[in-house]
Amino acid sequence: MTLEQKRVVLANGIELDVVDEGPRDAPVLIFLHGFPESHRTWRNQIAHFSDRFRCIAPDQRGYRGSSKPQEVKAYTPDKLAGDVFLLADALGVDSFTVVGHDWGGAIAWGVAYGGMMNGRVTRAIIANAPHPVLFPKLLYTNREQREASQYFRDFRDPANDALVREHGLGALLMKVFEGQVMTTIEPEEQAALLKDWSDPEAAFGMLNYYRASPIEVPPIDAPYELPEDYQPYPLPRLTVPTLIIWAMEDLALPPANLEGLNEVIEKPEVVPVPECGHFVQWEKPDAFNAAADAFLAKTG
Repeated sequence: MTLEQKRVVLANGIELDVVDEGPRDAPVLIFLHGFPESHRTWRNQIAHFSDRFRCIAPDQRGYRGSSKPQEVKAYTPDKLAGDVFLLADALGVDSFTVVGHDWGGAIAWGVAYGGMMNGRVTRAIIANAPHPVLFPKLLYTNREQREASQYFRDFRDPANDALVREHGLGALLMKVFEGQVMTTIEPEEQAALLKDWSDPEAAFGMLNYYRASPIEVPPIDAPYELPEDYQPYPLPRLTVPTLIIWAMEDLALPPANLEGLNEVIEKPEVVPVPECGHFVQWEKPDAFNAAADAFLAKTG
């Protein structure tokens, strides 16, 4: 599917390249991509939903042609979530359903909580993005999750910056993941990502999502217990109707992330997708779309 983009200037000065497909008077879905992708990760969903929803999918700050501030402080969670509301403002959208995967899902959690407060987010669909209260606890107590998240430490390590400046993000990904990168993606999408990753400014924009995050990833040999002074992030119970779609073979985010959702979300709906890796929206698009269809129909 050919996806045309337009340039949208936000009130904070950030400029985003945005796909905006579907009827202008239809309910709005705002799609937030993860690391290290782009709006195109939602190509199957936009094709599926844009006949009856207005589908908005930005390249988020730091990615591709969108604004790429280089300072780490430009990527704190409040700024990333704020971009979403400012994008809605710029496009004349009052209320919307937020859809996010991976880092886009992490931002979508923040947008959902903000939207619960200001009434602008009607629903949330989150795919393979851990809850901000539950995930930090897993990093302290769950060996599988801590081992899977050690790449955070590599992405934050300035010792890797020279490699990224000279060879782009792809070289760091190959180093950290030992060559296991993009094994199931279509060749044309793989080529597009490799091109995106070759831009050093975009590479550091993407890495800054990790560097600005408050999440702590302990080293492997640290004790598997919560610190004595540990305080969970103070979030209320999320009351926005929420669907969690979870690829069950995700090597970075094991199914342990589904435990305890009832404690932090009111009546969460969870749809597991078996035999699927991390990128569920394009690895198993039919399963993703079917789950989202059913959820949107009964919460509309």
